[in-house]
Amino acid sequence: MKWVAMKGEGKIAFKIKSRIKWVFLIGLIFSTFSISIHFLLARYTDWGVSEYQSSVTIFSWRPIFQNVDPTANNLLYRRLWGTVRLLEPLHPYANPGKDYAAPIGETNGFIFVRIRGGFHEIRNSICDAVVISRLLNATLVVPEIQSTTSSKGISSQFKSFAYLYNEDQFIAALAKDVKVVKTLPRILKWTRRKKEIPSFPVAASASPNFYLRHVLPVLSKHSVVELVISDGGALQAVLPPHLEEYQRLRCRVSFHALRFREEVEELANKILNRLRASGRPFIAYEPGMTRESLAYYGCAELFQDVHTELIQHKRSWMIKRGIVKGNLSIDSEEQRLKGLCPLMPEEVGIILRAYGYTSDTIIYISGGEVFGGQKKLIPLHAMFDNVVDRTSLSAPWEFNKLYGREASIDDKIPMAPPVKQEVKVDTWKTAGPRPRPLPPPPARPKSYNIEGWWGWVAESNKEPESTVIELRTNAHKLLWEAVDYRVCVEADVFVPGFDRDGKGHPNFASLVMGHRLYQFAASKTFRFDR
Repeated sequence: MKWVAMKGEGKIAFKIKSRIKWVFLIGLIFSTFSISIHFLLARYTDWGVSEYQSSVTIFSWRPIFQNVDPTANNLLYRRLWGTVRLLEPLHPYANPGKDYAAPIGETNGFIFVRIRGGFHEIRNSICDAVVISRLLNATLVVPEIQSTTSSKGISSQFKSFAYLYNEDQFIAALAKDVKVVKTLPRILKWTRRKKEIPSFPVAASASPNFYLRHVLPVLSKHSVVELVISDGGALQAVLPPHLEEYQRLRCRVSFHALRFREEVEELANKILNRLRASGRPFIAYEPGMTRESLAYYGCAELFQDVHTELIQHKRSWMIKRGIVKGNLSIDSEEQRLKGLCPLMPEEVGIILRAYGYTSDTIIYISGGEVFGGQKKLIPLHAMFDNVVDRTSLSAPWEFNKLYGREASIDDKIPMAPPVKQEVKVDTWKTAGPRPRPLPPPPARPKSYNIEGWWGWVAESNKEPESTVIELRTNAHKLLWEAVDYRVCVEADVFVPGFDRDGKGHPNFASLVMGHRLYQFAASKTFRFDR
């Protein structure tokens, strides 16, 4: 009987184990089936929806849409997002005329150009350098961008010009206009290293006659000259009527020859796709609030904090160097009423809401710097739910890939050997009863990080020299603005907050407006009456 009972219990345990195995097997089959369905849906679902979902889950932007999708047939939609009117395209005005000749084989020599400045200054200077080379019948060496040289801590895999632009495209696009080479011949390289090349610091307002009378004779004699461009350009903005072909050449350089390198174009396209993934149009807004422009036009009182002092310090520096012709103290309110100060982000937000844009409109903030920090954008965020920038639409590794492999900052800064202090035992023994007060700590050099770079204002009247990391960041800003430039040109609507830089010249927003007018003549761009 005992054996029979044990046998019965064994059968029951076997049945329970069999059922558990079947339940596990069925669960495994259902899990495999579910995963397969998910993969099929991910593969065959519309690309735009999947891209939109990835932008929601991977990046920091969480789109908030309160209203129903607007339709293109709606009258309000056409007023907000439609083209201005049918305008004649400007492309024919950039084409060369019938009598325009290709560059001849023999040239008068080489022009080597060194360019200093920010993104818009570099772009303008390159256009002028090409026109000057054509004017003097010279061979242009691919310009050197000073802020992207290897000494600024950037990746060694990029040369100066190639850090930002596509070098091969630049040379090929200008083949019928100017002879362009990548480097100087070996003999002239050695002459440049010995600093024996004639150099000309040039101004943005230089006339064609200056180059024909002063630079051309030197070029013909020495076969090479160096132009140092640090004023945002090297030739007057409007050329005489008989030099119309050179004005057309400027357009071809800016809109056709200057293409960003492949990695920049790729990232800009990704950000554009992520912006458009929701199927809604977007506004690109460039605040134009830089320290230099605010100081140049005397807009310090727009800020009621330490930034006012920073602007005044910069204005004082400009007055000493003759950049600003005026007094240090100036009525900012009067300047603002004259339209000489940028519109604040909250003012732009109020105008857009009054015009009819809803709170769920997508607004892309462009530009390398908003002076005053992110707190100046808080009112705009309060009025619009979907205010984004390049950081909220990309992952950090995507920009790191753009920078290339960079050496560690510690490797660039030579460390001083530690000072050995000799301990005198006899003095220590006879120093008196313990405990003794500790000596004051040794003085340490002050350092300010990127967020608190303005900390020196409270302690000194002299602005500290740029550190290695700041020089590298300046090079990175060129790439940030290159990505923003592409996004702004392709935006459905563009809103500039200000259109002048810290020298009274056209700034980043002006370049974007010109490019949009050339590429899409009827594209919508607001130019508010400041």
